[in-house]
Amino acid sequence: MMTHPVSSLLPQLMRVTFLRYAVASVVALAADMGLFMALLAMSWHPAGASATSYAAGIGIHWLISSRLVFVEGARTIGMVRVRQKALFIVSALVGLAITVGIVAAGQGVGIDPRLSKLAAIGASFIATYYLRKTLVFANS
Repeated sequence: MMTHPVSSLLPQLMRVTFLRYAVASVVALAADMGLFMALLAMSWHPAGASATSYAAGIGIHWLISSRLVFVEGARTIGMVRVRQKALFIVSALVGLAITVGIVAAGQGVGIDPRLSKLAAIGASFIATYYLRKTLVFANS
């Protein structure tokens, strides 16, 4: 039986850590953006809405990253697991600072907060991937 080239390529692609991270990021981002838009609809301040929604995305991203993305580098018990979680949170706080800073700067110059959030997504993605790959899950 012959398999379709795309169906045989997908499992190979998913072995690439960066691609798994990108998929995890899309899932966390969907939750982040959904909550962000809901909070804006409830008249939240854009920077506060951005911080809150990003924090929700952090929890989702940890679950996916530690179980599906950086499996080889994930620690499972003891103080090494606690340290890894702490480093993950630090990397997320870097991403949060980038996100809130870009959204707040955008608001300061009159840019729609949704556009600012989109710019922040790219900057935060690159920064957190680098930190997580090289520091948090260094063995992956």
